[in-house]
Amino acid sequence: MPSPRVLILRAPGTNCDEETAFAFEQAGGKPDRVHINRLLENPQVPSEYQILCIPGGFSYGDDISAGRILANQIQHHLKATLQQFQASDKLILGICNGFQVLIKTGVLLTEDRTGTVATLTNNDSGHFEDRWVNLAVEGEKCVFLRNVERMYLPVAHAEGKFIAREQSVLDNLGESEQLTLRYTTASGAANGSVDYPDNPNGSTANVAGVCDPTGRVFGLMPHPERNIDRTHHPRWTRGFEGGSGGAVFENAVRYFND
Repeated sequence: MPSPRVLILRAPGTNCDEETAFAFEQAGGKPDRVHINRLLENPQVPSEYQILCIPGGFSYGDDISAGRILANQIQHHLKATLQQFQASDKLILGICNGFQVLIKTGVLLTEDRTGTVATLTNNDSGHFEDRWVNLAVEGEKCVFLRNVERMYLPVAHAEGKFIAREQSVLDNLGESEQLTLRYTTASGAANGSVDYPDNPNGSTANVAGVCDPTGRVFGLMPHPERNIDRTHHPRWTRGFEGGSGGAVFENAVRYFND
C-alpha cells in the first residue's frame, strides 16, 4: 500500500511543524508542511491528503486567545473543506495549539443550538506549564490510540484546561468514549481527583485528549511528537523506556495500510 500523505498545517507562530512532520515520516507517512495561506488560495489542497494535522505552537502568537485567529480563518474560509475532509473517512489530529484550534472551530466537538459544548481555558496555576505527564487511555474508539494503554509525554501550554459547558455534556462525552485520554498519577490512577502537577492545568475529569464520535478526529494537549525515540525520555539513561508518543503517528499511518 502507498504511504498515506499527511498535510501538516502551519501558520505564523507554529513551532512544532518540523518535529510533527518527522514523527509522521518515521511512522511511514509522507508529510508536507503547508502554510495556511496555500489553503486559503486553494481550498482543494487537502483533498490530495489522507491525514490532516494541526501541530503545536503559538499560531499568530496566541493573540486574543490560544488558537483563536487560526480557528477563525478555518471556520470562515475553510469550513466546507474540513467538513468534506472529515466526511471522507480521513483522519484529523490536533496537538496542543492544534487541539485548541479544533475545539474553537467545532470540528472536534459539534456545536449545538446554544453554542460551544466545551472549551480549553487558562491553566489553574495561572501560568505556562512545561512538564512531563503520565497519561491513561480510555476506551477503544480513538483511531490514534489503538492498542495504547499508557503514555508519558511533555506538555507546554498556558490554556489547556478542558471544561464542558455543563455536567450533562461531560457525561455524554464520557458515555460515548470521547474522553479518550486522561492525566494520571505515576501509579496509574486516572479516576477521581488527580492533583497538580499530575493534572497540569486543572482539566475537568482529568481530560487530556478528546476524539469525535467517529474516533477519526483527535485533539490532545500533550506533545506525542516530542517522545518518539527512547532517548527522548528525560530519564532514558536510567533505564526508562521512551518513545511512547510514536504510537499516535503509527496508528494513523496503519489506518490506511491495514
